[in-house]
Amino acid sequence: MIERMSETLARRGPDHAGTYTDGPVAFGHRRLAIIDLSASADQPMVDDTLHLALVFNGTIYNYRELRTELISMGHTFVSEGDSEVILKAYAAWGEQCVERFYGMFAFAIWDMHRASLFLARDRFGIKPLYLTQDVNRLRFASSLPALLASGGVDTQLDPVALHHHFMLHTVVPAPRTVLRGVRKLPPASTMTVSMDGSVTQQVYWTLDATRPAQPLSESQWLTKTREVLVRALDRHRLAADVPVGVLLSGGLDSSLLVGLLADHVDDLLTFSIGFEGIPGVSVGAEKADEFEFSDQIATQFKTRHHKHLIPNSEVLARLPEAVAAMTEPTMSHDVIAFYLLSERVSKEVKVVLAGQGADEVFGGYFWYPLMDAEAGPAVERFGQHYFDRDHAEYLEMIAPAWHPPGAADVTRELVAHELAKPQADTFLDEVWRFDATALIVDDPVKRVDNMPMAWGLEVRVPFLDHELVELAARMPPELKLKEGGKFPLKSISRGVIPNAVIDRPKGYFPVPALKHVRGPFLELMRGILESDACVERGLYQRAYVDKLLANPEAHFTRIQGSKLWHLALLEWWLQVHVDGVSNILPSGRA
Repeated sequence: MIERMSETLARRGPDHAGTYTDGPVAFGHRRLAIIDLSASADQPMVDDTLHLALVFNGTIYNYRELRTELISMGHTFVSEGDSEVILKAYAAWGEQCVERFYGMFAFAIWDMHRASLFLARDRFGIKPLYLTQDVNRLRFASSLPALLASGGVDTQLDPVALHHHFMLHTVVPAPRTVLRGVRKLPPASTMTVSMDGSVTQQVYWTLDATRPAQPLSESQWLTKTREVLVRALDRHRLAADVPVGVLLSGGLDSSLLVGLLADHVDDLLTFSIGFEGIPGVSVGAEKADEFEFSDQIATQFKTRHHKHLIPNSEVLARLPEAVAAMTEPTMSHDVIAFYLLSERVSKEVKVVLAGQGADEVFGGYFWYPLMDAEAGPAVERFGQHYFDRDHAEYLEMIAPAWHPPGAADVTRELVAHELAKPQADTFLDEVWRFDATALIVDDPVKRVDNMPMAWGLEVRVPFLDHELVELAARMPPELKLKEGGKFPLKSISRGVIPNAVIDRPKGYFPVPALKHVRGPFLELMRGILESDACVERGLYQRAYVDKLLANPEAHFTRIQGSKLWHLALLEWWLQVHVDGVSNILPSGRA
């Protein structure tokens, strides 16, 4: 079983494979070597003196400081990496060790003395941790397909998760997935499993979205933002024994990262991707490529720049690979973009920094001020500008057998519950906290891990450093929304990067062929949705499918995604990962 699961994860860790067994426990690990490239940092890592064994995915950015502290406490080390720091930290501080980690991580520690298993996931769920449990065993992995490879997993669809998937643009907040038998350890959580089968789960961190007791001036907020961002960027940059590049989209966030890094990194590598447009379609701010702006940044800071223009023919031909690599069905256009860009970037570097998370943390999306201008209950203000479809449309789309219990609007209930949690001063504070701690985990964070790691490429997201997110969460909303949103980042960018990049309209960088569905892309989706497997599954009501196929470009979600692609993508993912169809040809036929 471990061998089958490990083989599924081979692309995530091409540098070493290892296994470990001890009585009731078996570990498998695939390593992507980034810190301490020697064999002494291979995993599973076993400390016979402490009677602990570890499997770990991710990076602990402050591992050097923790290592120094642990040495002062009497611990000795045989490696130079962050994996052994986790083991010694657990020995020193127990399950509270996670509170001391700056980083992205999912790990498991087998404590031989206590005969217990300790699982942990980072604050924003940047690194995944999937679980499946029955009366006999608990299995866990860095991807959902790895669990399916272990066999015997309940693959029936979860009606509640399906509702979330289609209301929140394929976001399914932890602990659910679309499959009933697979769950996710929530972000900022730990789980301890004892030999008697008892399970204890705890949340070790929450986000405070209230104003500080001592008010700060605008200039003080801006000074702190720059200080904390620079500190976070240093942490992300320096925790590597291999070169670190930057994914340069041409937008404010990634451009600012390059500007702040330029004085510290010689021969900085940057990477951009663009897509072929659709003839006759004007996409306004949604350019198929942003080379006009990324070229400016690359030229100004003399980076070693690589840009890749992807024709629609390649998007179509490579979509099957991207779907096969998806750990969960994800409709975002960025998925194929990340997949194709990562393939190219991985030939140059193993680690890159990216700007994801800045819009959610600093209020950059267009729907935030629209929500804020609404009146009424918080969930109504949120839903009018975010839910992909109304609940009535969902019931029209999905066959009754998969309606949530009592045909309830379970996503509205979930969002209302999340927004009503304490420690948020205003409606927008509630929204941004929900975004940062739940929604962002599945989109964009999940695709930022999933697609690049399919090519053995680690993507780091400095804007989700928890110290920076904690600072931003306490800012007055009006400060973030000033000058069209992301005011703190725009302000600290002045004099660092060109004003033309700072003041440009925000782009949403679609893959045009997956939004304006026509030609061979329409035939692909038609083939999937009219396939025998789809009809026999009976998930969708046929009248609704026919309506979308008749006029795909008349049916967009509130944030302008294609509803047809949404339906086709889930069915495609199910056929590949659950039904076991090895490939779907561009015609949509197996």
